[in-house]
Amino acid sequence: MTTPFPSPKNPRPAAIVALGSFIFWTRWLQAPLYLGLIVAQAVYVFHFWVELVHLVEAAFGNKEALALLIDSVGYSLPEIKDAAGAVIGHAAPKFNETVIMLVVLALIDVVMISNLLIMVIVGGYETFVSRIDLEGHPDQPEWLSHVNASVLKVKLATAIIGISSIHLLKTFINADNYTEKVLIAQTAIHIAFLLSAMAIAACDRIMPHTESPAH
Repeated sequence: MTTPFPSPKNPRPAAIVALGSFIFWTRWLQAPLYLGLIVAQAVYVFHFWVELVHLVEAAFGNKEALALLIDSVGYSLPEIKDAAGAVIGHAAPKFNETVIMLVVLALIDVVMISNLLIMVIVGGYETFVSRIDLEGHPDQPEWLSHVNASVLKVKLATAIIGISSIHLLKTFINADNYTEKVLIAQTAIHIAFLLSAMAIAACDRIMPHTESPAH
């Protein structure tokens, strides 16, 4: 004689089911946050083109554009001293290689931050809000096909290291305008970012993974 097994699933009260559905629906509250990041992306695009226009104008001898570039990258003009060693002024701004390099690095910095925003917007929306139907789309990013919370964390950490590297390079190029304390602090912060990314990647390799369903 066989003993009947109990039903594997007991019917749940309608109120509990409705509560769970409502809680799951609240993920859409994140949608305005990603829309806000899109607005921030637009601001970065505008800033990029403003700086690029100033760079081109300065290359053609526009002194006002050159002054704006020097101010935006934090480049300090060489000091002019009298015979007693007192500072009596600063040299006239020049469109030299250092200024060009600092401006180009600033533009690269904007691009890398924009890439970070794209990863957060697209990857975060795909992971935490709703699927984006891009299956078979010719422009679908390669990383989006297997994105999850762990992959997103590793990619974001790697992007932050790249941004920190650009900032550190800008500081070293313009090192005369920074104190030794600032240089050491920025180097230590960059190393901290690097170690954090390595720890996140190591944890991701150690943790068990499940196969992601095909999109």
